[in-house]
Amino acid sequence: MDSAQVDAYLRRLGAERPPRPTAEALGALHLRHLRTVPFENLSVHLGEEIVLAETPLHDKVVGRGRGGFCYELNGLFCALLTALGYRVTMLAARVYGDGGRVGIPYDHMALLVRTEEGGDWLADVGFGAHSHGPLAVGERADQEDGGGTFRVVESGPDAAGVRGGGGVRGGDGVAKASGPAPAADLDVLRDGKQVYRVEARPRVLDDFVSGAWWHSTSPRSHFLQSTVCSRVTGDGGRITLSGRRLTSTATGGGREERELETDAEVLAAYREHFGIRLDRVPVRRQDDTGPQAGTRP
Repeated sequence: MDSAQVDAYLRRLGAERPPRPTAEALGALHLRHLRTVPFENLSVHLGEEIVLAETPLHDKVVGRGRGGFCYELNGLFCALLTALGYRVTMLAARVYGDGGRVGIPYDHMALLVRTEEGGDWLADVGFGAHSHGPLAVGERADQEDGGGTFRVVESGPDAAGVRGGGGVRGGDGVAKASGPAPAADLDVLRDGKQVYRVEARPRVLDDFVSGAWWHSTSPRSHFLQSTVCSRVTGDGGRITLSGRRLTSTATGGGREERELETDAEVLAAYREHFGIRLDRVPVRRQDDTGPQAGTRP
């Protein structure tokens, strides 16, 4: 990502270029991303190709003012942070579903970020409702955040009885974001509930193509169940348009919902709440492909 692309990306976020790659600057960029770039799966339902490469992602998110799902948002955020001087490693994760089952390989992407101070952080701007700031990778106590109470712990054995890992710790016992990942897989918990399992091995963007294809085409993918577009609001709440239902959630837990009756109302909601301008309402792909089976929270 060249300097002009970085500047355009930062304008999209409404953020200044940080003078140094510090933890404070990382937290500010993380929150600005969640407030300005929506988590959305509209490409799946608009019949748009999802291309996991830096230039097409920059064109979509920065040039066209769109959002995306995890591979797109975290993939592009990785490029921005790297250009700003952070040391960043892409990590694959598997999301926990019903009965504690984890999803497919490459189910999700998260980022391991090393800052100027030497701290290691788990950044994720592509999960929807999640932490508002990066999570300290080496911290095993509760981490209070605008999105809830989070905890990062080493994972236990999986369904096959295997304890994941294979990465190498640095001499100080801390994960090295510039190379080896943490020695063991990590579970991320929100308010005491398992959210996803982060695998230790570093990955590259091309590794996630199969996951993006599965989530865009499989009858079991939760992304095919409904259109969704969601972002954090300025007061720390959340606004979400799922299908034709517009939901506003306040920081204290208050919730307002209303059904949008016309296509014009739906298109206006995308513009006004998410900055997304469409010439037609996305049609749920499920409606074209027949009944689907299976969902994931």
